[in-house]
Amino acid sequence: MSNAARQTDEIVIEVGQRHIREVNQDIMAACATGRPIRVVNTLSRHNLGVGLPDNVDITFEGSVGYYCGGLNTGANITIERNCGWAAGEGMAKGHITIGGYAGMSCGAAMIGGTIHVKGDAGPRVGVAMKGGNIVVEGKIGYQSGFMAHAGRIIALGGAGESCADALWQGEVWVAGGIDSLGVDVDVIEPTPEEVAEVDAILDPLGLVDSSRNWRKLVSGQRLWYFESRDASAWLMI
Repeated sequence: MSNAARQTDEIVIEVGQRHIREVNQDIMAACATGRPIRVVNTLSRHNLGVGLPDNVDITFEGSVGYYCGGLNTGANITIERNCGWAAGEGMAKGHITIGGYAGMSCGAAMIGGTIHVKGDAGPRVGVAMKGGNIVVEGKIGYQSGFMAHAGRIIALGGAGESCADALWQGEVWVAGGIDSLGVDVDVIEPTPEEVAEVDAILDPLGLVDSSRNWRKLVSGQRLWYFESRDASAWLMI
């Protein structure tokens, strides 16, 4: 389909000052048509496009507020500019592209799919994530990866303070500087096979660069066996 035909076929939904419930009802009705959707005049409103179904192509013009794309179950979501807290929270499947800055807790508790942030991301990227991939072209904020149980956070522009704090089985990959490491983190050199796996994630995004010096952050596993009677030792980790 040509771009002109695609644009003609789009369903356009206005946000403005309308009630968010009404806007989301319109979005869900449009999803059932199978046509691409463009949401305009977003005004950085919160809770847009939550719980979108599979095989939906939706674009949010401008910036959006908190929780956009949360609980995604397979939609291809594009946010043209910036987003507030917790974009893609709890998503199970699909793809979210954020054209600018992503606020705190991007991808929180997600279990699958991919989030691609073209700018920087705020604190606690991927907090408590259970799977999937988060790719940030810029820098990730403090405590990114906090208690990530699974999945990968891939930061191409460095990381802030307390990075990968209290990881479980998630991984944080960083190219660039790290302000400081969190509690119970080991930094290891990835194998060529592991780098190839990350490159396979980056390749569809046009972000593969063989010159990167990766640092792979994983759990030191000392907190895995934490007991309250050992609290004094834990505080020294």
